[in-house]
Amino acid sequence: MAATLPEVVQELLSEMAAAVRDGATIPDEHLSSLKFVFGSSAIQALDLVDRESVTLISSPSGRRVYQVLGSSGKTYTCLASCHYCSCPAFAFSVLRKGDSLLCKHLLAVYLSQVMRNCQQLSVSDKQLTDLLLMEKIQEA
Repeated sequence: MAATLPEVVQELLSEMAAAVRDGATIPDEHLSSLKFVFGSSAIQALDLVDRESVTLISSPSGRRVYQVLGSSGKTYTCLASCHYCSCPAFAFSVLRKGDSLLCKHLLAVYLSQVMRNCQQLSVSDKQLTDLLLMEKIQEA
């Protein structure tokens, strides 16, 4: 069962995607709404997208994970299907305190999908498993 974002966020991202599909730039009112909902994380996430820091890694079995190169130079793994990021800000601000909907990395994933500005990398199932296990080892 996939987790869902609040309806207002889903609607905002859908409207932004429609603008991009129509060949337009994202309207200023959508960017203002993004900043209103996500605060400074919106600007930081847009910067990550502009720097092409988001990579979709997919395997033949259909598994998909995103890696986001953070502003600190560290790479974080994001699972868009369940709204998860491996960064400390997600663990603290989203999961523990509950005062944020998403961290900047996960927001960058959603924005890169909307803006169609995501690097693509295809790997074998074993390579994807190894990548995820290596990150888990580094976290410990």
